[in-house]
Amino acid sequence: MTEHQDKTRAAYDGVVELYASMFAGRLETQPFSRNMIGTFAELVRGTGNPLAADVGCGPGHLTAMLNDLGLDAFGLDLSPAMVAHARRAYPSLRFDEARMETLPVEDDALGGVLAHYSMIHTPPGELPALLDEQVRVLAPGGLLLVSFFATDGPEPVRFDHKVAPAHSWPVDRFAGLLAEAGLTVFARLIHDPASERGFLDAHLLARLDR
Repeated sequence: MTEHQDKTRAAYDGVVELYASMFAGRLETQPFSRNMIGTFAELVRGTGNPLAADVGCGPGHLTAMLNDLGLDAFGLDLSPAMVAHARRAYPSLRFDEARMETLPVEDDALGGVLAHYSMIHTPPGELPALLDEQVRVLAPGGLLLVSFFATDGPEPVRFDHKVAPAHSWPVDRFAGLLAEAGLTVFARLIHDPASERGFLDAHLLARLDR
């Protein structure tokens, strides 16, 4: 697990300013993503626990959006350069360096976890461990919103992402992994690609019912 993470971290460390400039205002042209995040924030507020983690936060723009939507959100990212950028851009918010399989969060602490295209670089065999970790940090009734590239085929498809190798997933297969981790998927949105890669974009909203 460490080798591919080290490569991914180094790749993102090398594109921080370009990545931040490309994605800072991107949701303005992505109404599906924007509204799913808004729905997620509203439902997390409704749990009575507004503490939320933006896992794989990158330059921090979505962490800031979650706070604007009324959550007590903080950002976690594998890339120290991304974390440093986020801290400069949003000095009033918390950002920490962390690996997704060992989150620096106590058990049952969070009302919500946002994973916005942040699991795409994880090899398929390692994804269940990441989902188990997100379940660990969610409080009962807590919510996970995960977004990823979707494929119509039966198996995950590896592709050359512009930053680091990534995978697209069959939506039902990904939803099945969430169920195996103990999450109940209660909403899904699949839409035409927002990028030139050609994959569908998928968003799954799940609840920890325990």
